[in-house]
Amino acid sequence: MRTYLFVNPLSGHYSAGRFQEVLKQLHISGINPEIFQVRTPADIFACCTSINNKAEASLVIIAGGDGTINAVTNGLKPGTATLAVVPFGTSNVLAAEIGITSIDTALSRIKNRKTRSFSVGVIELEGHSHRFLLMAGIGLDGTVVRDVWPLGKKFFRQGAYALSALKNAMAWNTTLFDIGTPERDITCHTAIICNASRYGGNFILSPDSSPFSPGLSAVCITGNTRRIYLGCALDLFRNRAGINKDMIRLYSSIFEVKGNHPIQIDGDFIGYGPARISTCADFARIIV
Repeated sequence: MRTYLFVNPLSGHYSAGRFQEVLKQLHISGINPEIFQVRTPADIFACCTSINNKAEASLVIIAGGDGTINAVTNGLKPGTATLAVVPFGTSNVLAAEIGITSIDTALSRIKNRKTRSFSVGVIELEGHSHRFLLMAGIGLDGTVVRDVWPLGKKFFRQGAYALSALKNAMAWNTTLFDIGTPERDITCHTAIICNASRYGGNFILSPDSSPFSPGLSAVCITGNTRRIYLGCALDLFRNRAGINKDMIRLYSSIFEVKGNHPIQIDGDFIGYGPARISTCADFARIIV
């Protein structure tokens, strides 16, 4: 199997020494990948095009964060490759979701080659669409990600999101929007469409969600006050979000989002609503 290694030197936990150690361990395991050093989605898409044009199956190892993994997922054709994750990112939510807690764990899993089929979410905005592995956030969640200082993720890591959240707490916007499934509509201030259980690291936001199942869940905060958000944040930090009564949950394979609120996917801002969200089942296999 032809092997490729994407590495993003801008990832939050990247270092040249750490990357050389990854290469060394891969070589010891008999894996000699073609290396793609990437910094932007454009870099990643160009590399993915060359992989898509190959006839044989590929192993694609991604040494980066959730944003890099997301871009690779958007660049590859469904069924083109088996993916593997080496957690070099700021939060590494996908790695945590599939039980990869360290670089050593990732290398051990790559050596063993046990895989599972996974699904992704698909969000369609006016004129373009994107895939996501973890979540799509609409409303305040999208606004916070939109307003993160780009270099802040490198220097402050998860603290950059906290600073953006504080900024938005001071300039509070109370505007609501509608989100619906074929069975139900709801008005809310924030909606997080989950393809995974975790949010922002190891915090369990949607216990029933998994990239290994085809459905999605929407965690909707209908209240628009700071007090409600404070309670939701405290329960999230205590891993009690699953029982918080201010978070209403919808389960579906299709969601329609109305209004022009900011939207983020997997920690990156992508634009504004309205939007349609669905699933792409069995998108690829991933090493677990």
